[in-house]
Amino acid sequence: MTQPSQLAALLARPEPLLALAPMQDVTDLPFWRLLARYGGPDVYWTEYFRVHATWRPEKWILESLTGNNTGRPAIAQLIGNDIPSLVRAAKELQHHPVAAIDLNLGCPAPVVYRKCAGGGLLREPKRVDAILGAMREAIGDGGVKFTVKTRIGFDDPRVFDEFLGIFARHSLDLLTVHGRTVAEMYRTEVHYDYIARAAAALPFPVLANGNVHSPGRAAEVLDITRAKGLMIGRGCIRNPWIFGQIRAHLRGEAVLLPRGREVLEYVEALYAATEPTAAKERLQVEKMKKYMNFVGAGVGRDLASSKEFLHHVRRATERAEFFRICRDFLDHEEPMPLVPFAPDEAVATAVADAHG
Repeated sequence: MTQPSQLAALLARPEPLLALAPMQDVTDLPFWRLLARYGGPDVYWTEYFRVHATWRPEKWILESLTGNNTGRPAIAQLIGNDIPSLVRAAKELQHHPVAAIDLNLGCPAPVVYRKCAGGGLLREPKRVDAILGAMREAIGDGGVKFTVKTRIGFDDPRVFDEFLGIFARHSLDLLTVHGRTVAEMYRTEVHYDYIARAAAALPFPVLANGNVHSPGRAAEVLDITRAKGLMIGRGCIRNPWIFGQIRAHLRGEAVLLPRGREVLEYVEALYAATEPTAAKERLQVEKMKKYMNFVGAGVGRDLASSKEFLHHVRRATERAEFFRICRDFLDHEEPMPLVPFAPDEAVATAVADAHG
């Protein structure tokens, strides 16, 4: 079965589709492979290809497509605003193993939106209309699918209804909606009512994105939005078991929580999986801190111990020191819900600013 047909089959089945949200410099191929060991999502999204006039596919992102051995389809994500370049990229990437080509209209990082890309395009509906029309024509109506990931506006969600009309006009195959504006970043509650509006109004499937951090929250969001499925980012970095937990919860089965030592084993596996060949130890420890920003929000017995863990781990410089800190907090047999003790929007905003 081809990847586009895999995606079509997933969208046609009655069960919700569970997708991995792309996070730049975090959700790369090694992380995909590790998630697959824990059950993993139904669909993977690449980090975004930065498309411009002299664009060539970034090798490390292209490797996520050519080296994808998870058994699940992958979607190639593009970010940019130049129509000829986006068309060229969409055509070229169709020659690689992809289920769909996705246009990013949601990245809230200032370094992106100030260049009128990602979420910055939501200030220009007519430009988005032109881009979608050109990309729809380049991708065609058969084979590889055409998808979009968006927020509900740049700084005012009242524009969202206009965008719903634009999305419908270009016959997308799937739309993912993060229920915040670009200006809200990750600081506010998610406006799930806007996602529900999209799911009710559009003639194609919609995924709900934003603050899905537990099986219970997943069920609530699906009920509120009536979306076809969920896209999860921070929640699965903290808790790679979450996709299996959601599936079990929706089937009415007991949800198994990992114990502290199992979480420690996950951190050890994450270190090994994401360590480049001949990597310098200090650089790998620094890389792990990106992941620990999310894991740490659910570590410990309460908010104070979570903050203490992050305080120490962010100061580690050597592998031995890093794992000593992890053992201090995780070498136990207590079940761990891995739900944040407090909103981790500040962490997510910092990561988005640095890596978006």
